[in-house]
Amino acid sequence: MKFDYGEEGLEIGIDPSWNVTIIHPKEQVVIKNPVQKIMNSIENPIGCLPLNDIIKKKKEINRVCIVVNDATRPVPSHIILEGLIKKLNEYGIQDDKILILFATGLHRQSREEEIIRILGKDLRSRLKVIDHDATDKDSQKYFGDTSDNIPIYINKHYCESDLKILTGYVEPHFFLGFSGGRKSIVPGIAGEETIQANHSAENIASPYARFGIYKKNPMHKISMEISKLIGADFVMNVCINENHEITQVASGDLEAVHEQLVNYQFTTVFKEIAEPYDIVICGNGGYPLDLNLYQAVKSMAIGELAVKKNGTIISVNELSDGIGHDNFKQLIYSGKTPKTIYNQILNKEIIIPDQWEIQVLTRIMMKAEIYIVSKLTKDEIGNIGLKYANSVEEAIEVSLNKHGNEAKILILPNGPQILPFQQNN
Repeated sequence: MKFDYGEEGLEIGIDPSWNVTIIHPKEQVVIKNPVQKIMNSIENPIGCLPLNDIIKKKKEINRVCIVVNDATRPVPSHIILEGLIKKLNEYGIQDDKILILFATGLHRQSREEEIIRILGKDLRSRLKVIDHDATDKDSQKYFGDTSDNIPIYINKHYCESDLKILTGYVEPHFFLGFSGGRKSIVPGIAGEETIQANHSAENIASPYARFGIYKKNPMHKISMEISKLIGADFVMNVCINENHEITQVASGDLEAVHEQLVNYQFTTVFKEIAEPYDIVICGNGGYPLDLNLYQAVKSMAIGELAVKKNGTIISVNELSDGIGHDNFKQLIYSGKTPKTIYNQILNKEIIIPDQWEIQVLTRIMMKAEIYIVSKLTKDEIGNIGLKYANSVEEAIEVSLNKHGNEAKILILPNGPQILPFQQNN
């Protein structure tokens, strides 16, 4: 069977004697002409005026800022931008007034080949592009504090633009409930202090900081509060299938767009299972989501949804970029137990940028053992208890030795495109 892995995928040999269940995503209808659909959506938005009317109401437009997902996200931004730029040009806004701002959050800066992939060669040659830098306070504007006393720092290029547009995609997110919408602002173009405070250890530890939960999610609430304060003139979000093709388009008001696409996700992505599995094989959906171990934690959180206590998660991600994030890597090699790291984060003995990924990882490791199948060697996966396997088949055989030959195995080959859940959880 074919498993999403890197750009090419990975073939997994299934022994007929194994007790295997494979769950594929529901088939979603792919939009045949997505650029045209995007342009139609711009003319017929939800919750706000059409973009042309918004532009006409502005006294003067000298700069348009379009926020776009960075290279770690699989959204086909070049298609969204093709339709959006065509309409902006049609509405009298020329290329020299348009700035593309990559919502990097605390991720690394974009590489040239990634920028070309995100924008397409034509738009790359036409438009000014800049990476958000969460660590550079001089590039941010301070807006006071939230109701939870979180300092609000947001990218100046966005704040000082005459027309602010957000783009992105909506899918379940492992601690913010769902991606998209407000997430383009926080963490996308927010300052380090704002991101760290919103993604605090306490908030990450909340039982509401899970896949598919957002209205009671403390990080969603804070991110939405900040997004409403900062504002967005127009939002365009999409949903995509396992092949990263566009299946849904919505544009207009930030909340209305997000709500519509979240409701679509609820009907297509979540799959009820009767009971947890002994062994769960899961990945991040291939490139670019499986670039590094830091990002791959999200796939392990998918496994967490379906694995029994003391079960086994087999994480299948290419990891061509290695571990990712120096602070994360340092803790991966700290030699501490997962429980020690988790408790030290909660007790504020460990305070580092991006602590949420190691916090979620160690939480999962306290529930189940995790085997890593990737391009990394055994010496490259750290020393906090992650286990190494040369192949998925090897990891399954070792796991069956532990759980018995009748052990129930669940394979989720398409990343967050399908999420198992138990009704009683």
